[in-house]
Amino acid sequence: MLQGFKVPKNNGKYYWTNHIVQKMVYYKISPSRVKRIIRAPDRVEESIVPGLVAAMKKFSKSAKEEIWAIYQVDHKKLKLISAWRYPGKSSERNPIPQEILREIKLVINLGT
Repeated sequence: MLQGFKVPKNNGKYYWTNHIVQKMVYYKISPSRVKRIIRAPDRVEESIVPGLVAAMKKFSKSAKEEIWAIYQVDHKKLKLISAWRYPGKSSERNPIPQEILREIKLVINLGT
């Protein structure tokens, strides 16, 4: 784990899957950054996986990098599934890399 990284706790509003926690550590994304992406996204896309939403926020105005989060709205609770950094600007129609899609499908099938 990253030094200083605190694993987010599930509460009445957010449910954090193990997959998103692992991705947050890997890509060095904080829980507050993920929440900020969901609350005030620069772009929202309907995911290829039915029932999921992908939201994006630019890392900074000068950096050419985006941070994405995928979540599912489940009875007024957000189930946070995955997050990643995208180098550059993603295309409008298919922002989710194939590698991430495969991992998300595995997580959903396992019921994590």
